[in-house]
Amino acid sequence: MSTATRSLPRTIGAHAILLTYTVIALFPVILVVVNSFKSRAGIFGAPLTPPTPKTFDLIGYTTVFGQGDFFHYFQNSLVVTVLSLFFVLLFGAMAAFALSEYRFRGNTLMGLYLALGIMIPIRLGTVAILQLMVATGLVNTLAALILVYTAQGLPLAIFILSEFMKQVSDDLKNAGRIDGLSEYTIFFRLVLPLVRPAMATVAVFTMIPIWNDLWFPLILAPSEATKTVTLGAQLFLGQFVTNWNAILAALSLAILPVLILYVIFSRQLIRGITSGAVK
Repeated sequence: MSTATRSLPRTIGAHAILLTYTVIALFPVILVVVNSFKSRAGIFGAPLTPPTPKTFDLIGYTTVFGQGDFFHYFQNSLVVTVLSLFFVLLFGAMAAFALSEYRFRGNTLMGLYLALGIMIPIRLGTVAILQLMVATGLVNTLAALILVYTAQGLPLAIFILSEFMKQVSDDLKNAGRIDGLSEYTIFFRLVLPLVRPAMATVAVFTMIPIWNDLWFPLILAPSEATKTVTLGAQLFLGQFVTNWNAILAALSLAILPVLILYVIFSRQLIRGITSGAVK
């Protein structure tokens, strides 16, 4: 029996497992989007079926845009996410370059210390973080969320990027130094372009927890001026009555940025993941 014939059942089995996982992962998302275009009776009467002319209704979207200041919540989430990603990628890449390029006393200990940030959830320090924000007057500001999310994303970013930067050729960096390039120029012009797949991987893995987070916006920035999308969706949750049409519509709109980011960076993300697997 040839190798190709023996590997065929394995390939079919692997694809079947991946397809099953994909269906399970996408089912809740599809269910939310489909039901956001239904009336309340259609949501509870036939939640697993697509909208029909009888159940099709845009009341959820009209409620979101008319009742809640969704565009303002969306803008807040966008500002917080974009700035947090910028700082995570910038500071994370610079710290990773320093740890991978320069050997100094405590280099290994510094790496282990940063790795603790991956293992210990930042939510364990919520009380201390809140006290710090109160003392500095940053409660109910977007700056508080940006600082927390930057600190939350840095350990993973440094861990991933440092492993990729170790693979950058030393001859390339030394050639730049011989030509008189500064360390900043070598970092921005020579090293960063070579680790773009890793940067895309870090961006996707960092953005999703920030965009979907409800914990810190609820604690640090619950005012109307600083509400994010996830916190704004709570507007339609009541103690006795819940507007499911509006909640599903708000969640469907909140999914869009994540999908757009994945479409833009999907190739770089796959390259980053597979490169890490090969290494």
